[in-house]
Amino acid sequence: MISVGSKMLLTTHNWFVAPDGEQYKSVFGTVKAIHSDSALLGIKTNRHSTDWYVEIGNMIVAGCQIYYAIKTNSVSLKKATREVDFEGETHVTENSNTRIYCADD
Repeated sequence: MISVGSKMLLTTHNWFVAPDGEQYKSVFGTVKAIHSDSALLGIKTNRHSTDWYVEIGNMIVAGCQIYYAIKTNSVSLKKATREVDFEGETHVTENSNTRIYCADD
């Protein structure tokens, strides 16, 4: 359950651009509020749009974009090593940036 005041890691359906200009797939922070469409946007959306939003740290995430929601007090934001298979070979990329945006900073 997503609850106000808890620290959470939200994984999103699509990449998003955070205030730092980088692209991320997840956001970590403190949930400040859960808003309805009319309270946040000032309009009532139709059935083809989401009607709820999560305010987490300095971001707002549309409910329809949330794939996974995990309650946790911390996440690892260190650079990572990734393996990618391409044309039958495994390539290692070292010191990739994490794809988790810390919204509380």
